[in-house]
Amino acid sequence: MDGGTLCSIGELARHTGLSVKTIRFYSDRGIVAPAGRTPAGYRRYAPDAVARLALVRTLRELGLGLDVIRRVVDQELTLGEVAAEHAAALDVQISVLRLRRAVLTAAAEREPTPQEMELMHQLATLSAAERRRMIDDFLDAVFEGLHNVSHAAARRSMTPELPDNPTDEQVRAWVELAELSLDPDFRARMRRLAEDHAGSLPEGAPRLPRPDAVAVARDVVAPAVARGIRADSPQADPVVAALTARCALVHGRPDDAGLHTWLLHRLEAASDPRRDEYLQLLALINGWPAPERLAPLVGWSVTALRVRAGR
Repeated sequence: MDGGTLCSIGELARHTGLSVKTIRFYSDRGIVAPAGRTPAGYRRYAPDAVARLALVRTLRELGLGLDVIRRVVDQELTLGEVAAEHAAALDVQISVLRLRRAVLTAAAEREPTPQEMELMHQLATLSAAERRRMIDDFLDAVFEGLHNVSHAAARRSMTPELPDNPTDEQVRAWVELAELSLDPDFRARMRRLAEDHAGSLPEGAPRLPRPDAVAVARDVVAPAVARGIRADSPQADPVVAALTARCALVHGRPDDAGLHTWLLHRLEAASDPRRDEYLQLLALINGWPAPERLAPLVGWSVTALRVRAGR
């Protein structure tokens, strides 16, 4: 096209690669208006129409609406302003799509019932405030009324904080953790652990946290498990003796049958693998290093104590 020559709509179509119908549509919407008409009424376009249509096509491919595009080509809005607003809108859409994909991926792995699918969707799309209320309700059920420094710290350490832009894995982890927190039996197990720990503390002023039975078992039993020592074998006798002696020392109790019964009770309560699962999911959501799974060590300790209690 010459710099000052008007062209027909057909010529404009050949220069831009757009169809005549499309150009006519944009023209009727006032986005690319004709510079004039022939005596017979045919539209004629100025040379800058090619550049305007190229911009229109680019913005349409980026998903902008025609009203916004018209304001851009008319210089009512700058490209920077439009790009910033559209990018923000896309961030919201991407977040929603990520949540949907995470739910669908989890559903594909688990084959849920329609009711479970609905629950998964609801849990994935909760607002930050709704997520916080749900977790507060769970932690209240576990720790309410147990006023101690160690319980306050445990409550904080068990609180998930889903990021503003979570990964698919973090969304799936949140859904699974939320489902665990709603499980009445899991709540009851965790409450029992908290109450048992509270019952093992001395009367009077709050004490700083000290190793509980699970932590002691982890430290004492782990080397034996790593060496492949069976919990019911004679080789496990010195390990069990070290475990009970360490617990007696930490908790200020005699190493007798009463302590052995108490320790077995504590470890049985902690042997639920769902406790490990909650902590693994929590670490993934919060971006923490994955914690060691304690269920195998606790299970070994429980078996060892039971075997020796029956001797």
